This record gives sequence, structure tokens and C-alpha cells, in this order.
Amino acid sequence: MKDERRSGCPINLAVEVLGDKWSLVVIRDMMFGNRRHFRELLNNSEEGIASNILASRLQRLVENGLVSKVADPSHKQKVIYSLTETAIQLVPVMAHLGAWGRRHLPVTRELAIRAELLERGGPELWDEFMDELREQHLGIPRPAGTESVFARLRAAYEAELARE
Repeated sequence: MKDERRSGCPINLAVEVLGDKWSLVVIRDMMFGNRRHFRELLNNSEEGIASNILASRLQRLVENGLVSKVADPSHKQKVIYSLTETAIQLVPVMAHLGAWGRRHLPVTRELAIRAELLERGGPELWDEFMDELREQHLGIPRPAGTESVFARLRAAYEAELARE
């Protein structure tokens, strides 16, 4: 995190880390799209992020401890990006942002369905999703026999796409 801070207010500090136009979108794509490589994040961006902006945001997210990166063992020139525990703990924030957006902004049904499911599922679903993200990104096994929240969210999104 940068040394110069406007204040020690927790909201200000969070905005300094996450308040630009793209950081939460990159985290969203890693969290809900399981995009772990630069090209996946670039080419599958609904909003069309530019490559230089993506590179800059990934670097900032790594520097601020929200994302980690390691060399991809399957390809010398690639890295794998992972959410850290700090970013995984943003799931409730993302759920609340999605719920607020659904209520107050002109969303599309297919892109709002995951937010709706997270809102309806509440803290219990958020905890299950965070456990699943910990397994995917940190290698921490989730409780046995737990249904995949990621798969449920993806299936709901795909069902909405099929309706159109």
C-alpha cells in the first residue's frame, strides 16, 4: 500500500485501494469468472478493459495484497493470478454492491442473476462461496460434500443467457 494516505479513515483507505474504475471489476472477474490468467481477464472482460490498464491494476492489486501471482508451470511466459484471503473477504461487499446495483441501476437480467442469488443466499451462502474461493485460489480444502456455489452461480447465468 502506498505510504501517502489522505487519512486513517477505514472507508478512505478502502477507497484508496479499491476506488478506481477497474480494480473491483478485475476482482469480480477473478471471483465470479475464475479468470486466473492475464489473457482471460483481458479477452473476457465484459467492459473491455485495455491491456495497459489491466496490467496496471493487477500490479496494484498484487502490491496491495489482494492478488498474488506465481509462474504458470504449464507455460514459461504465463503467470497465474490468485485472490488472497484479503480479496476473498470482499465477497460480502461484492454481494452488497450487486444488490444495491440491482435495485437502483439499469442492470441486465443475465448479469444481475448472480447478484440476486447472492443477496437471497445471504451470509451463509457468502461463507460457502468464500470457502470455495479459498480452495480454488489458496489450496485450502473446503468442507466435504459442499455443493459448488460457483457452479450454481454459473448455471443461473447460463440459464438467463439461454432465455434470450
